[in-house]
Amino acid sequence: MDDNINRSCGDCRVTRCINGAPKDKGYPAFCVTKHTDPAFVQDVVKLYDEEENRKVMEAAAGVECDYYCQKTRVEETIEFAKRIGAKKIGIATCAGLIRETGILTKILRSHGFEVYGVACKAGIVKKVDVGLPEDYEKAGINICNPILQAEILNKEKTDLNIVMGLCVGHDSLFYKYAKGLTTTLVAKDRVLGHNPAAALYTAESYYHNKLIGGEQE
Repeated sequence: MDDNINRSCGDCRVTRCINGAPKDKGYPAFCVTKHTDPAFVQDVVKLYDEEENRKVMEAAAGVECDYYCQKTRVEETIEFAKRIGAKKIGIATCAGLIRETGILTKILRSHGFEVYGVACKAGIVKKVDVGLPEDYEKAGINICNPILQAEILNKEKTDLNIVMGLCVGHDSLFYKYAKGLTTTLVAKDRVLGHNPAAALYTAESYYHNKLIGGEQE
């Protein structure tokens, strides 16, 4: 083990924190819980006393408790939206998932929600017009415009936003500019059918050389 690495939960395979085991019972030496000041933890916990944080936390934990391994992500999202009292839902969608977004819109409306979707290509702004190299047009001439998506949904005063397959980084800009609470339904992965976790499941076998390289640890 390389002692120069600042290890964290990303290096843990114990996860005793899930079951609330005492801190002196078999945790790794680098355990984040063991090395985090309890006073700091309590300062953060107090933030859940804020009205919106409390509402979101109770709704999320309640959905987890009531439907653990029973409902799909779509169903959980609907239940979460109901529990926080959302009436209007915004969808920030990749234009490539417009069919799936249409299905989601129909589902949400059937549950009584008002829905407003904005595709990433809305506004039709060319890549070269924002200073991107002309070579980038190999993947299409128009930019994905997550900031516009966020600002339009801000204008629509959505109670909850759903991200549907925005590109890596474009989703980051959407989260940055969206004022409404946001959850993710689809994480884009064009190669793996929008199931990015599949690369992790095969990273130590079939995809090892592709993702890690060299000899396996």
